[in-house]
Amino acid sequence: MKTTMDLMEGIFPRGSRVLKESAKKRIMQKRIKDSASNFSPAGNKNDEKEAANMPVTCSTYYSVSVPKAELLNKIKNLPEEAGGDDEQVDINEKKAELIQSLTHKLEILKEAKESLLADIKLNNTLGEEVESLISGLCKPNEFDKYRMFIGDLDKVVSLLLSLSGRLARVENVLSSLGEDADKQEWVSLNEKRKMLASQHEDARELKDNLDRRERVVLDILCSYLSEEQLQDYQHFVKMKSGLLIEQRELDDKIKLGQEQLKCLLESLPTEYFLESKMATEPPAIPGTNPDNRSTPSFL
Repeated sequence: MKTTMDLMEGIFPRGSRVLKESAKKRIMQKRIKDSASNFSPAGNKNDEKEAANMPVTCSTYYSVSVPKAELLNKIKNLPEEAGGDDEQVDINEKKAELIQSLTHKLEILKEAKESLLADIKLNNTLGEEVESLISGLCKPNEFDKYRMFIGDLDKVVSLLLSLSGRLARVENVLSSLGEDADKQEWVSLNEKRKMLASQHEDARELKDNLDRRERVVLDILCSYLSEEQLQDYQHFVKMKSGLLIEQRELDDKIKLGQEQLKCLLESLPTEYFLESKMATEPPAIPGTNPDNRSTPSFL
């Protein structure tokens, strides 16, 4: 299954040590705090792997999301595989364990995003300081080139993220359609894929043009800034694009987790929560209104 990040690979230098370490630090800090958790990592991985490998047979994949539709198929098939009440109870317990696991992971991702937003705020502050410095040193036309480059950096990153996400979604649907798929649906999706692939290629050309402008701006700033000031500028630019991409990646994971959690909660009978060892009512989905669990507000 393709993701937004798969199609962003190689476009931006997000593999920098700074970004990798900051992301790892956010996740590991939360995991260390919760190291006494009772969840089974091996079991969770098996559940996730099984869900990812479920066959796809319907166009529901484009109206919700591929992972959610896979989970819907999995849950739909579980009762048919159950041979009796005991097996059904066991299935419900496995669902409950997965709900606990997903809730825990969503809490980790939520804290990671809060930390990421703090990093973005710090980097924006650094950008304001750099801009203030440059405005007092450069000629007006040189400063305009700097501001236009920084403004377009945001736009190009956002455009590529959006197109990569939409293209990945369509390609996943196409690859999941079986031989008995509706021909008209296949043709429509294939046309959409071609259009998005063309737009994605155009956006990559915009990124190449942006890279050339970045080199022009760097040459200008080399004439005015000290080595330390230049390093601040380069760090700001690298982190600006990298943090935007990392934010999108976290948002995608949170949205996926919320969809899967909502789907699992809806698949369990109400009486299960009353009779089981879980709380007397289903857990709220992190990032949603606890009084309206059926309509989560995705981040």
